[in-house]
Amino acid sequence: MDAMTLLHERSSMGKLMGPAPSREQLEAIYCAALRAPDHKELRPWRFIEFSGEGLDRLGELFAEAEFREDPKATDECLNSARLKPKRAPMIIGVVAKVDPDVPKVPKIEQVISAGCAAHGILLAAHALGLGAMWRSGKYAFDDTVRKGLRLGDDDELVAFIYIGQLGGRHKPIACHDSEDFVERWD
Repeated sequence: MDAMTLLHERSSMGKLMGPAPSREQLEAIYCAALRAPDHKELRPWRFIEFSGEGLDRLGELFAEAEFREDPKATDECLNSARLKPKRAPMIIGVVAKVDPDVPKVPKIEQVISAGCAAHGILLAAHALGLGAMWRSGKYAFDDTVRKGLRLGDDDELVAFIYIGQLGGRHKPIACHDSEDFVERWD
């Protein structure tokens, strides 16, 4: 797949199935992520792989977060939270490992760099014929989940990238007119 086709045709895939990416595929995916723009070469990224029992552990964190938010949450609600990570055979958590003591690289740049690394994961997955979906939602910002993942006070969980084999058909790619998004100062 040529680069322009990849950039023009990448789309999120919500229906994913096993198997999880191979070690070789993951190596290619991480190599792509590590090419993200990185002011001062801080490498402000951390990737957390969840698969197998790791998905169950993440589901328990989600259920714990639900319970802390609402101690009267029903078993159905808690079980729903537990099952959310099972929508893919693997999840890659992308963390912005922020160093607040770098004056010329503010936190926002470090978080955006981690976001670019997450985008690199999505692009590489697509190029390898895999499906992927960037999810965040309330669990990405929940203190229980943050603590369970051992995030520092300045760190940000940028994304949960659900990744696996294509489990459904691609939705049609929305067509956008670039003119709707460009302002020119000639």
